[in-house]
Amino acid sequence: MKQTLIQRAGGLVDTRAPGEGPPPATLWRFMLWALKGAWPVIALGVVISLSAGGVEVLSMYMLGLIVDLVAGETGSILAHWPLLLVAAGLMVVVRPLLFGGLALTQTVMIGPNVFNLVMTRLYRWTIDQSVTFFDNDFAGRLAQKKVQAANSLTEVTIESVNALTLGLATVIGTMALLGAVNPWLVLILLVWFAGYLAFLRVYLPKIRVRSAARAGARANVTGQVVDTLSNIKTVKLFAGRRHEDSMTLGALDDLRGKALAFGDLTTRFRLGLIAIAGLLPVTLIGAAIAMRGSVTPGDIAAIGGTALRLAQMTGWISFSIMVIYGHLGEVEDGMTTLSVAHDLTDAPDAVALEVPQGEIRYDDVSFTYGGESGGIEGIDLTITPGEKLAIVGASGAGKSTLVALLMRLYDTEKGAVRIDGQDIRTVTQDSLRSQIGMVTQETSMFNRSALDNIRYGRPDATQEQVTAAARRAEAHEFILDLKDAEGRTGYGAFLGERGVKLSGGQRQRIALARAILKDAPILVLDEATSALDSEVEAEIQTALTSFMQGKTVLAIAHRLSTISAMDRIIVLEQGHIAEEGTHDDLLSQQGLYARYWERQSGGFLGDDAAEAAE
Repeated sequence: MKQTLIQRAGGLVDTRAPGEGPPPATLWRFMLWALKGAWPVIALGVVISLSAGGVEVLSMYMLGLIVDLVAGETGSILAHWPLLLVAAGLMVVVRPLLFGGLALTQTVMIGPNVFNLVMTRLYRWTIDQSVTFFDNDFAGRLAQKKVQAANSLTEVTIESVNALTLGLATVIGTMALLGAVNPWLVLILLVWFAGYLAFLRVYLPKIRVRSAARAGARANVTGQVVDTLSNIKTVKLFAGRRHEDSMTLGALDDLRGKALAFGDLTTRFRLGLIAIAGLLPVTLIGAAIAMRGSVTPGDIAAIGGTALRLAQMTGWISFSIMVIYGHLGEVEDGMTTLSVAHDLTDAPDAVALEVPQGEIRYDDVSFTYGGESGGIEGIDLTITPGEKLAIVGASGAGKSTLVALLMRLYDTEKGAVRIDGQDIRTVTQDSLRSQIGMVTQETSMFNRSALDNIRYGRPDATQEQVTAAARRAEAHEFILDLKDAEGRTGYGAFLGERGVKLSGGQRQRIALARAILKDAPILVLDEATSALDSEVEAEIQTALTSFMQGKTVLAIAHRLSTISAMDRIIVLEQGHIAEEGTHDDLLSQQGLYARYWERQSGGFLGDDAAEAAE
């Protein structure tokens, strides 16, 4: 299909080009990193803007010539038709084309492309952060920071091309025009311009600082609101409305205070600018009139028109500079949060993981979350290919840590985790996690269709393969009954944010279907059936038993009845392996596992079991 001029112009920047290396932590280097690839388009905008500024002054010069002709002409003014034709062409053809081109570069070539380019780079950098990075911040705040930085950097680019370049061209052109009339007028302009720059130098750094503070307060409001809404059921169940209201109002009050401080400064800034701008035409026109002997009426008209235009433009440019500095503060605020270096990365020579057998080994592994609490210490454990290993222990014993280290959500502090002899720190994270299927107790769902949520396990799966996986997970029947607020039904129905429209058991069955579809050689089950009722769990266990054949399986369970038939069970206590063996072996030892089994109430390992272990 033939592209229009607008479409071709809008495609001049590759908005999906990756950034080179990490985002720098200093503002100007960060901007260079974020805008790389867009500079040719920005340069084109600068050239057009300079030309438009030059045409503005040239128009005033032509006006002066025409005034002088009219003032001194005794015959027909039409005798000077070439000059009139050039002036008309300048105003009717050249000027509209230049300003139209300037609009094209801003709204088509720069605006949409720069935003997407910066947003893509920040998104890709952030999504590769470790889980610790996300644990330490609000999801809503991080999202706000990315949008804020991308939007502000786009506005900085547009305003710089539009206002600063156009203003610079106008000032230079004005100096040339004044110099042609009388050099003393140039001196007056330079003195005025020096005062104007001094005024900007005093106010703009303050504006940048207060803008950054306002941006930080705004991001905190977003984070607070998103945090509340993400946990709305907890808020309602614990009657937490007043508390959340207080937290949100506190964040809003802080934002209001920061916004008022910013508004107070910008009001004084604009008042001063208008006063300074008013001095320019008064001074220049007054000086030109005083020089009437050497200055023609046309010169005065040209100087007056240019001075008035420059005075108007000064206010506009200064406001744009204020906006630019405000946005620079927001870029800097976002940069500070988002340019944090990755603390868990692929090795430079990392290769793809190969899993011909599925053996997992923990070689003297220790990880204690920086020594704060919990974790594991000195774990030596080998899970043979195809073995079904159950992990039991009270809360905080280290069960989830074992799994997190296998998934390389953290790096070991001591020792190594190996899969088929390969240290997982030497392989790429994506290849590692692609070889492991996982179903957790806290099942995560996207606000997408049921089909998309299951297909996340294997994006290239067909509808038939998705349906087959759902049937094995006992999810097919309830999926057919789904209907969302938009009228979408069955596998096309959206599940709501984090799957809130489903029950806990339904979410777990969707997650099981996802893992079944992925069909990875290693399977991790972290309380995979905890939200299911006994009848459905029995059906799922039958499906799981079949699905687990030929796979290496790690299963964490509090409900001991679900893992009694596993090949081997290890019991963790305070980060160490306290017992291991089959279900029958451990019962015969009359140790921790036996006490858990005896004291378990309703099939769960809870606080009573933890007390029994003490």
